[in-house]
Amino acid sequence: MNTAIATTTTDHDNQTNRPTWRRLALHGVAGCVAATAAVEFYAALGRTAGVAMLAGAPGAHTAQPVTAASFAFGVFICTFWGAVLALLLARVATRPTRAFILASTLLTAVSLVSPLAAAHTAESTKLFLAGGHLLTAAIVIPTLARRLPRIRR
Repeated sequence: MNTAIATTTTDHDNQTNRPTWRRLALHGVAGCVAATAAVEFYAALGRTAGVAMLAGAPGAHTAQPVTAASFAFGVFICTFWGAVLALLLARVATRPTRAFILASTLLTAVSLVSPLAAAHTAESTKLFLAGGHLLTAAIVIPTLARRLPRIRR
């Protein structure tokens, strides 16, 4: 009798300790919406301050306009892959929260290469776009990390 209760409790603990794709997706959507709103507001402030919203991809011959859709798409893609990474680490890492925060922080640092290396782009725009990456990460990473267990059992 005690064994059945212990097994049931262990199964329940494992199920609640491991996030499902649905729960991570729900929090990912919430983080994506919040980050998109924050980045769009940030972009509006930049435009008001006179930051040129023209940037070229590394190696490009001309700069292209950076639009609201560009910001929203970037936030969506990063949040989607962040949720996939969170789910993967929840299943394989011993300390999923720690692993996710370390990996996503490293990936955020790598993402800064793109705006900082943008061709035919004003330095103020490069720094401004890098700030948008950091703002997005500051919202999305904690939102997803809260859904992960500290230790996988």
